[in-house]
Amino acid sequence: MNKSSFISVLGPIFAAYLTLKQALGRRYAVEQRVLANLDSFLAAEGADLNVDTFNGWCKTQQNLSSGVRRNRMRIIRNFTLYRRRNEPACFSPDPLLFPTPHQSVRPYIFSHSEIAKLIRLAAALEPSRDCPLRPEVFTLALTLLYTTGLRRGELLRMTIGDYDVHEQTLLVRESKFHKSRWLPLSTDGILKLNYYLEARRAKGLPLLATTPLIWNRRSGERPYTAGGFGQVIRLLLDNAGICKPDGHLPRIHDFRHTFATHALLRWYEAGDDVQSRLPSLSTYMGHVSIVSTEYYLQLIEPLVKSAGKRFADRYAGLIQRCPSDTGGDQ
Repeated sequence: MNKSSFISVLGPIFAAYLTLKQALGRRYAVEQRVLANLDSFLAAEGADLNVDTFNGWCKTQQNLSSGVRRNRMRIIRNFTLYRRRNEPACFSPDPLLFPTPHQSVRPYIFSHSEIAKLIRLAAALEPSRDCPLRPEVFTLALTLLYTTGLRRGELLRMTIGDYDVHEQTLLVRESKFHKSRWLPLSTDGILKLNYYLEARRAKGLPLLATTPLIWNRRSGERPYTAGGFGQVIRLLLDNAGICKPDGHLPRIHDFRHTFATHALLRWYEAGDDVQSRLPSLSTYMGHVSIVSTEYYLQLIEPLVKSAGKRFADRYAGLIQRCPSDTGGDQ
């Protein structure tokens, strides 16, 4: 829906709000759809947003899960807070009345041996009619997920032209927050990419700049869909016997958590100044602030040991034992 298509009494304010947010680098595509839905409801009611119309609109969302409803209500509340800058007395919903948030999913942090096992299993995949380079595609995909922390969507949108062979970098185009970024690659990433391109060349497969990197033949020369890609990754996880404590398989997004946590662990083990390195990690991962990056940093046992050892090495000499208790007051 175009911003000029808003038709309710709040239409001009909806449009101004979206224009501001998008000018700040946010896509706000989901927010635009939610506001358009509310706009249509208000237009049909012929009314402004107030407690009654808000509750009426919320009733139209009852078919959705509580998490989705909570997010949509939050989007409306953020809009009303913007509106209050010019209309302090306007209605704003109480977030305490929103559906209770779900407990966040605890990320799974892969070990180095688990990553190696997954890559070995990927290399043993059988080629298929739709993907004659299935082993090469998935060893490359797993290597890039682990060594770059790419989001699944970023990986699936990549083309061969996004790899700069000479600079040994990958271009992530217009990802979240409208940000593009160049990623310097690890030695493993470079080797897997070069091997993959050579395998394509040997089989006479397309090597155009627009050819999808994570490629198959189904429905033309297209990348794997998110569902098809996830299906193969789940097969590999299942074959590797890797599961979370609750018995569920890890998510693809857990590779991103693992990338960030392992980067932090390497810095601790190398004696680096971790705080000064975090902004670089934030930029590499495509975050707008370090706060977003900290969400990905999980406290795992090797990290606790490394941090504890660093503290002991630096400050153990400052800590004195308490004198023996003599039975009197100290």
